[in-house]
Amino acid sequence: MLLLRANGDTFATGAAPYSYRPPINDITNRILLQVAIEGTIIEAIVDTGSPFAVCPPYLAETIGFDPAAALDSIPFIVRGIRMTGNLHRATILFPAAEGDDLVVDATIFVPNQEWQESWGEHPAFIGLTGCLERLRFAFDPENDLFYFGPL
Repeated sequence: MLLLRANGDTFATGAAPYSYRPPINDITNRILLQVAIEGTIIEAIVDTGSPFAVCPPYLAETIGFDPAAALDSIPFIVRGIRMTGNLHRATILFPAAEGDDLVVDATIFVPNQEWQESWGEHPAFIGLTGCLERLRFAFDPENDLFYFGPL
């Protein structure tokens, strides 16, 4: 059963499993969730401390992010490194294993290509500002489920 509010209204319309483990090249456990950015399925770290969703440079071309179409060019600190890159608007799909998928219009930071080598194969991030703040969400650590629904 999906989550309900105290008044009986639906809180979550979908749920998806997540894994709690270190991503590639890391030793700290993170919440890793499968999402799709503009139709490209990826595994991303759920990071409520990140101001934006962050797309790795190695995926940016595959997804189709064009620097010429960026909303803005900004400096941004990722994993303790000050990078430059571009902000883009894109859809992020939260695929449901139970209930309904959810599509969110998100603001995504894409590091400039010069950061490709230092980025390595680290995963994407799903951040609070411009993404998670646009949906209801909850974690169930007993069952490793990420619940989500529209605002």
